[in-house]
Amino acid sequence: MQRHYDGVRDLAARFEQQTRSVTLGDASLAGGERVSGRVVFAKPGRMRWSYEAPEPSLLVSDGAVLWLYDPTAREAQRLPVKQGYLTGAALEFLLGEGKLLEEFAVSAESCEAQGEVALDLRPRRPASYERLGLRVSADSGEILATHVVDLFGNVTRIAFSEIRTNQDPPLELFTFEVPEGVEVIDLIVPDG
Repeated sequence: MQRHYDGVRDLAARFEQQTRSVTLGDASLAGGERVSGRVVFAKPGRMRWSYEAPEPSLLVSDGAVLWLYDPTAREAQRLPVKQGYLTGAALEFLLGEGKLLEEFAVSAESCEAQGEVALDLRPRRPASYERLGLRVSADSGEILATHVVDLFGNVTRIAFSEIRTNQDPPLELFTFEVPEGVEVIDLIVPDG
């Protein structure tokens, strides 16, 4: 998987995301909130999550600034990437600097007949989540799905399809132009 990741400059895919909140008690993940759309990642640290359903929204980062745009609320939130939204090993991996075995304690949960491996990753340093899970192609090392368990026990699962790599997306894809009439909320965490 590390070798595959090292060879990937960018990735584009469709995604389906489900979230199960512990505040809902013992509700199954199948009953959790479902969203879908398209995602594009590009090293170092650029990403664009275009949510299509059930409501349109956008999360975009050029590697330095992260924007969360809600067109329905006509609101855009802006914050520096390294000031709290993404932290620790997950951020380093996104920025193209991470080494899986150095940053995570990795264990195999299962090897499935269809050539997939389920991995459990626990961060070796303090992070804003408890652990990550990956479903990976045993042949290629390509990530097919992931889940994140946050510090409160909430679980977010993301399955990828129509995966394309090394397509060289334009840099403009990772910038956000504030539409006229949209309120910008700066979420800057003060230093010190």
